[in-house]
Amino acid sequence: MDGRDGHDEGTEGIDEGVPNVARIYDYLLGGKDHYAADRAAAERLLEAAPETALTVRENRAFLRRAVTRLARAGIRQFVDIGAGLPTQANVHEVARRVAPDARVVYADIDPVVVAHGRALLASAPGVTVVEGDVREPERILADPAARELIDPAEPVAVLLLAVLHFVTDKEDPAGIVARLHAAMAPGSVLVISHVTSEGNRPEAAGTARSVYDRSTASIALRTREEIAALAGDFTWEEPGLVYAPEWRPDERREVDPAATFLFAGIARR
Repeated sequence: MDGRDGHDEGTEGIDEGVPNVARIYDYLLGGKDHYAADRAAAERLLEAAPETALTVRENRAFLRRAVTRLARAGIRQFVDIGAGLPTQANVHEVARRVAPDARVVYADIDPVVVAHGRALLASAPGVTVVEGDVREPERILADPAARELIDPAEPVAVLLLAVLHFVTDKEDPAGIVARLHAAMAPGSVLVISHVTSEGNRPEAAGTARSVYDRSTASIALRTREEIAALAGDFTWEEPGLVYAPEWRPDERREVDPAATFLFAGIARR
């Protein structure tokens, strides 16, 4: 599975004709784990909204800044739900630059992504990859492999990066967050990024919905107010829910924050 349509061990049985959310994201990040259908879907997104490439880069940059800040603040447990394919600047790599004893659980709904992640991270101590659906967060936290690393009595950072917009209103994203609140110890944090409908051109938004409707997951674009409300009983940390480049930038860059169509923030339990 790569940019030349090669095949890695464990990829048998993949429907290469159906674009995969994780592989589309990997292509947009400049990775190599994707098929022709994924590349075609990503190119449709880029044609309608060239800013899409900026969006995924800024999402990754937000991950780096957020995880670094939390590790410096003493968080040693991280659960990345909807982690996708392991790529550059993974959570455990970022956290361990600050805290070598950080423990990380990656969870993804796609069994092929999970198998690929396990193969790549097999030699990384204190890191595991589990199969799990964001719609069933309790099952992820209760997975035996996750419980080996995560102490439910201690603060944990749960990352929901670019995943809640793949949860429809009917699937109750606010309810999912509320269940996470109930399962997390005091002092825990939720890290969220979510694509927005605000400022999104109608034709670009329509193309995005069309592309993802034909992939492994539909997309639900929401306003800033709707995204902020998902946090429920969590409290947004300063500067709140803002465009990703505006969240505690560590360098000055010439980026139009609104062009990312991505809100991001940390909410505390």
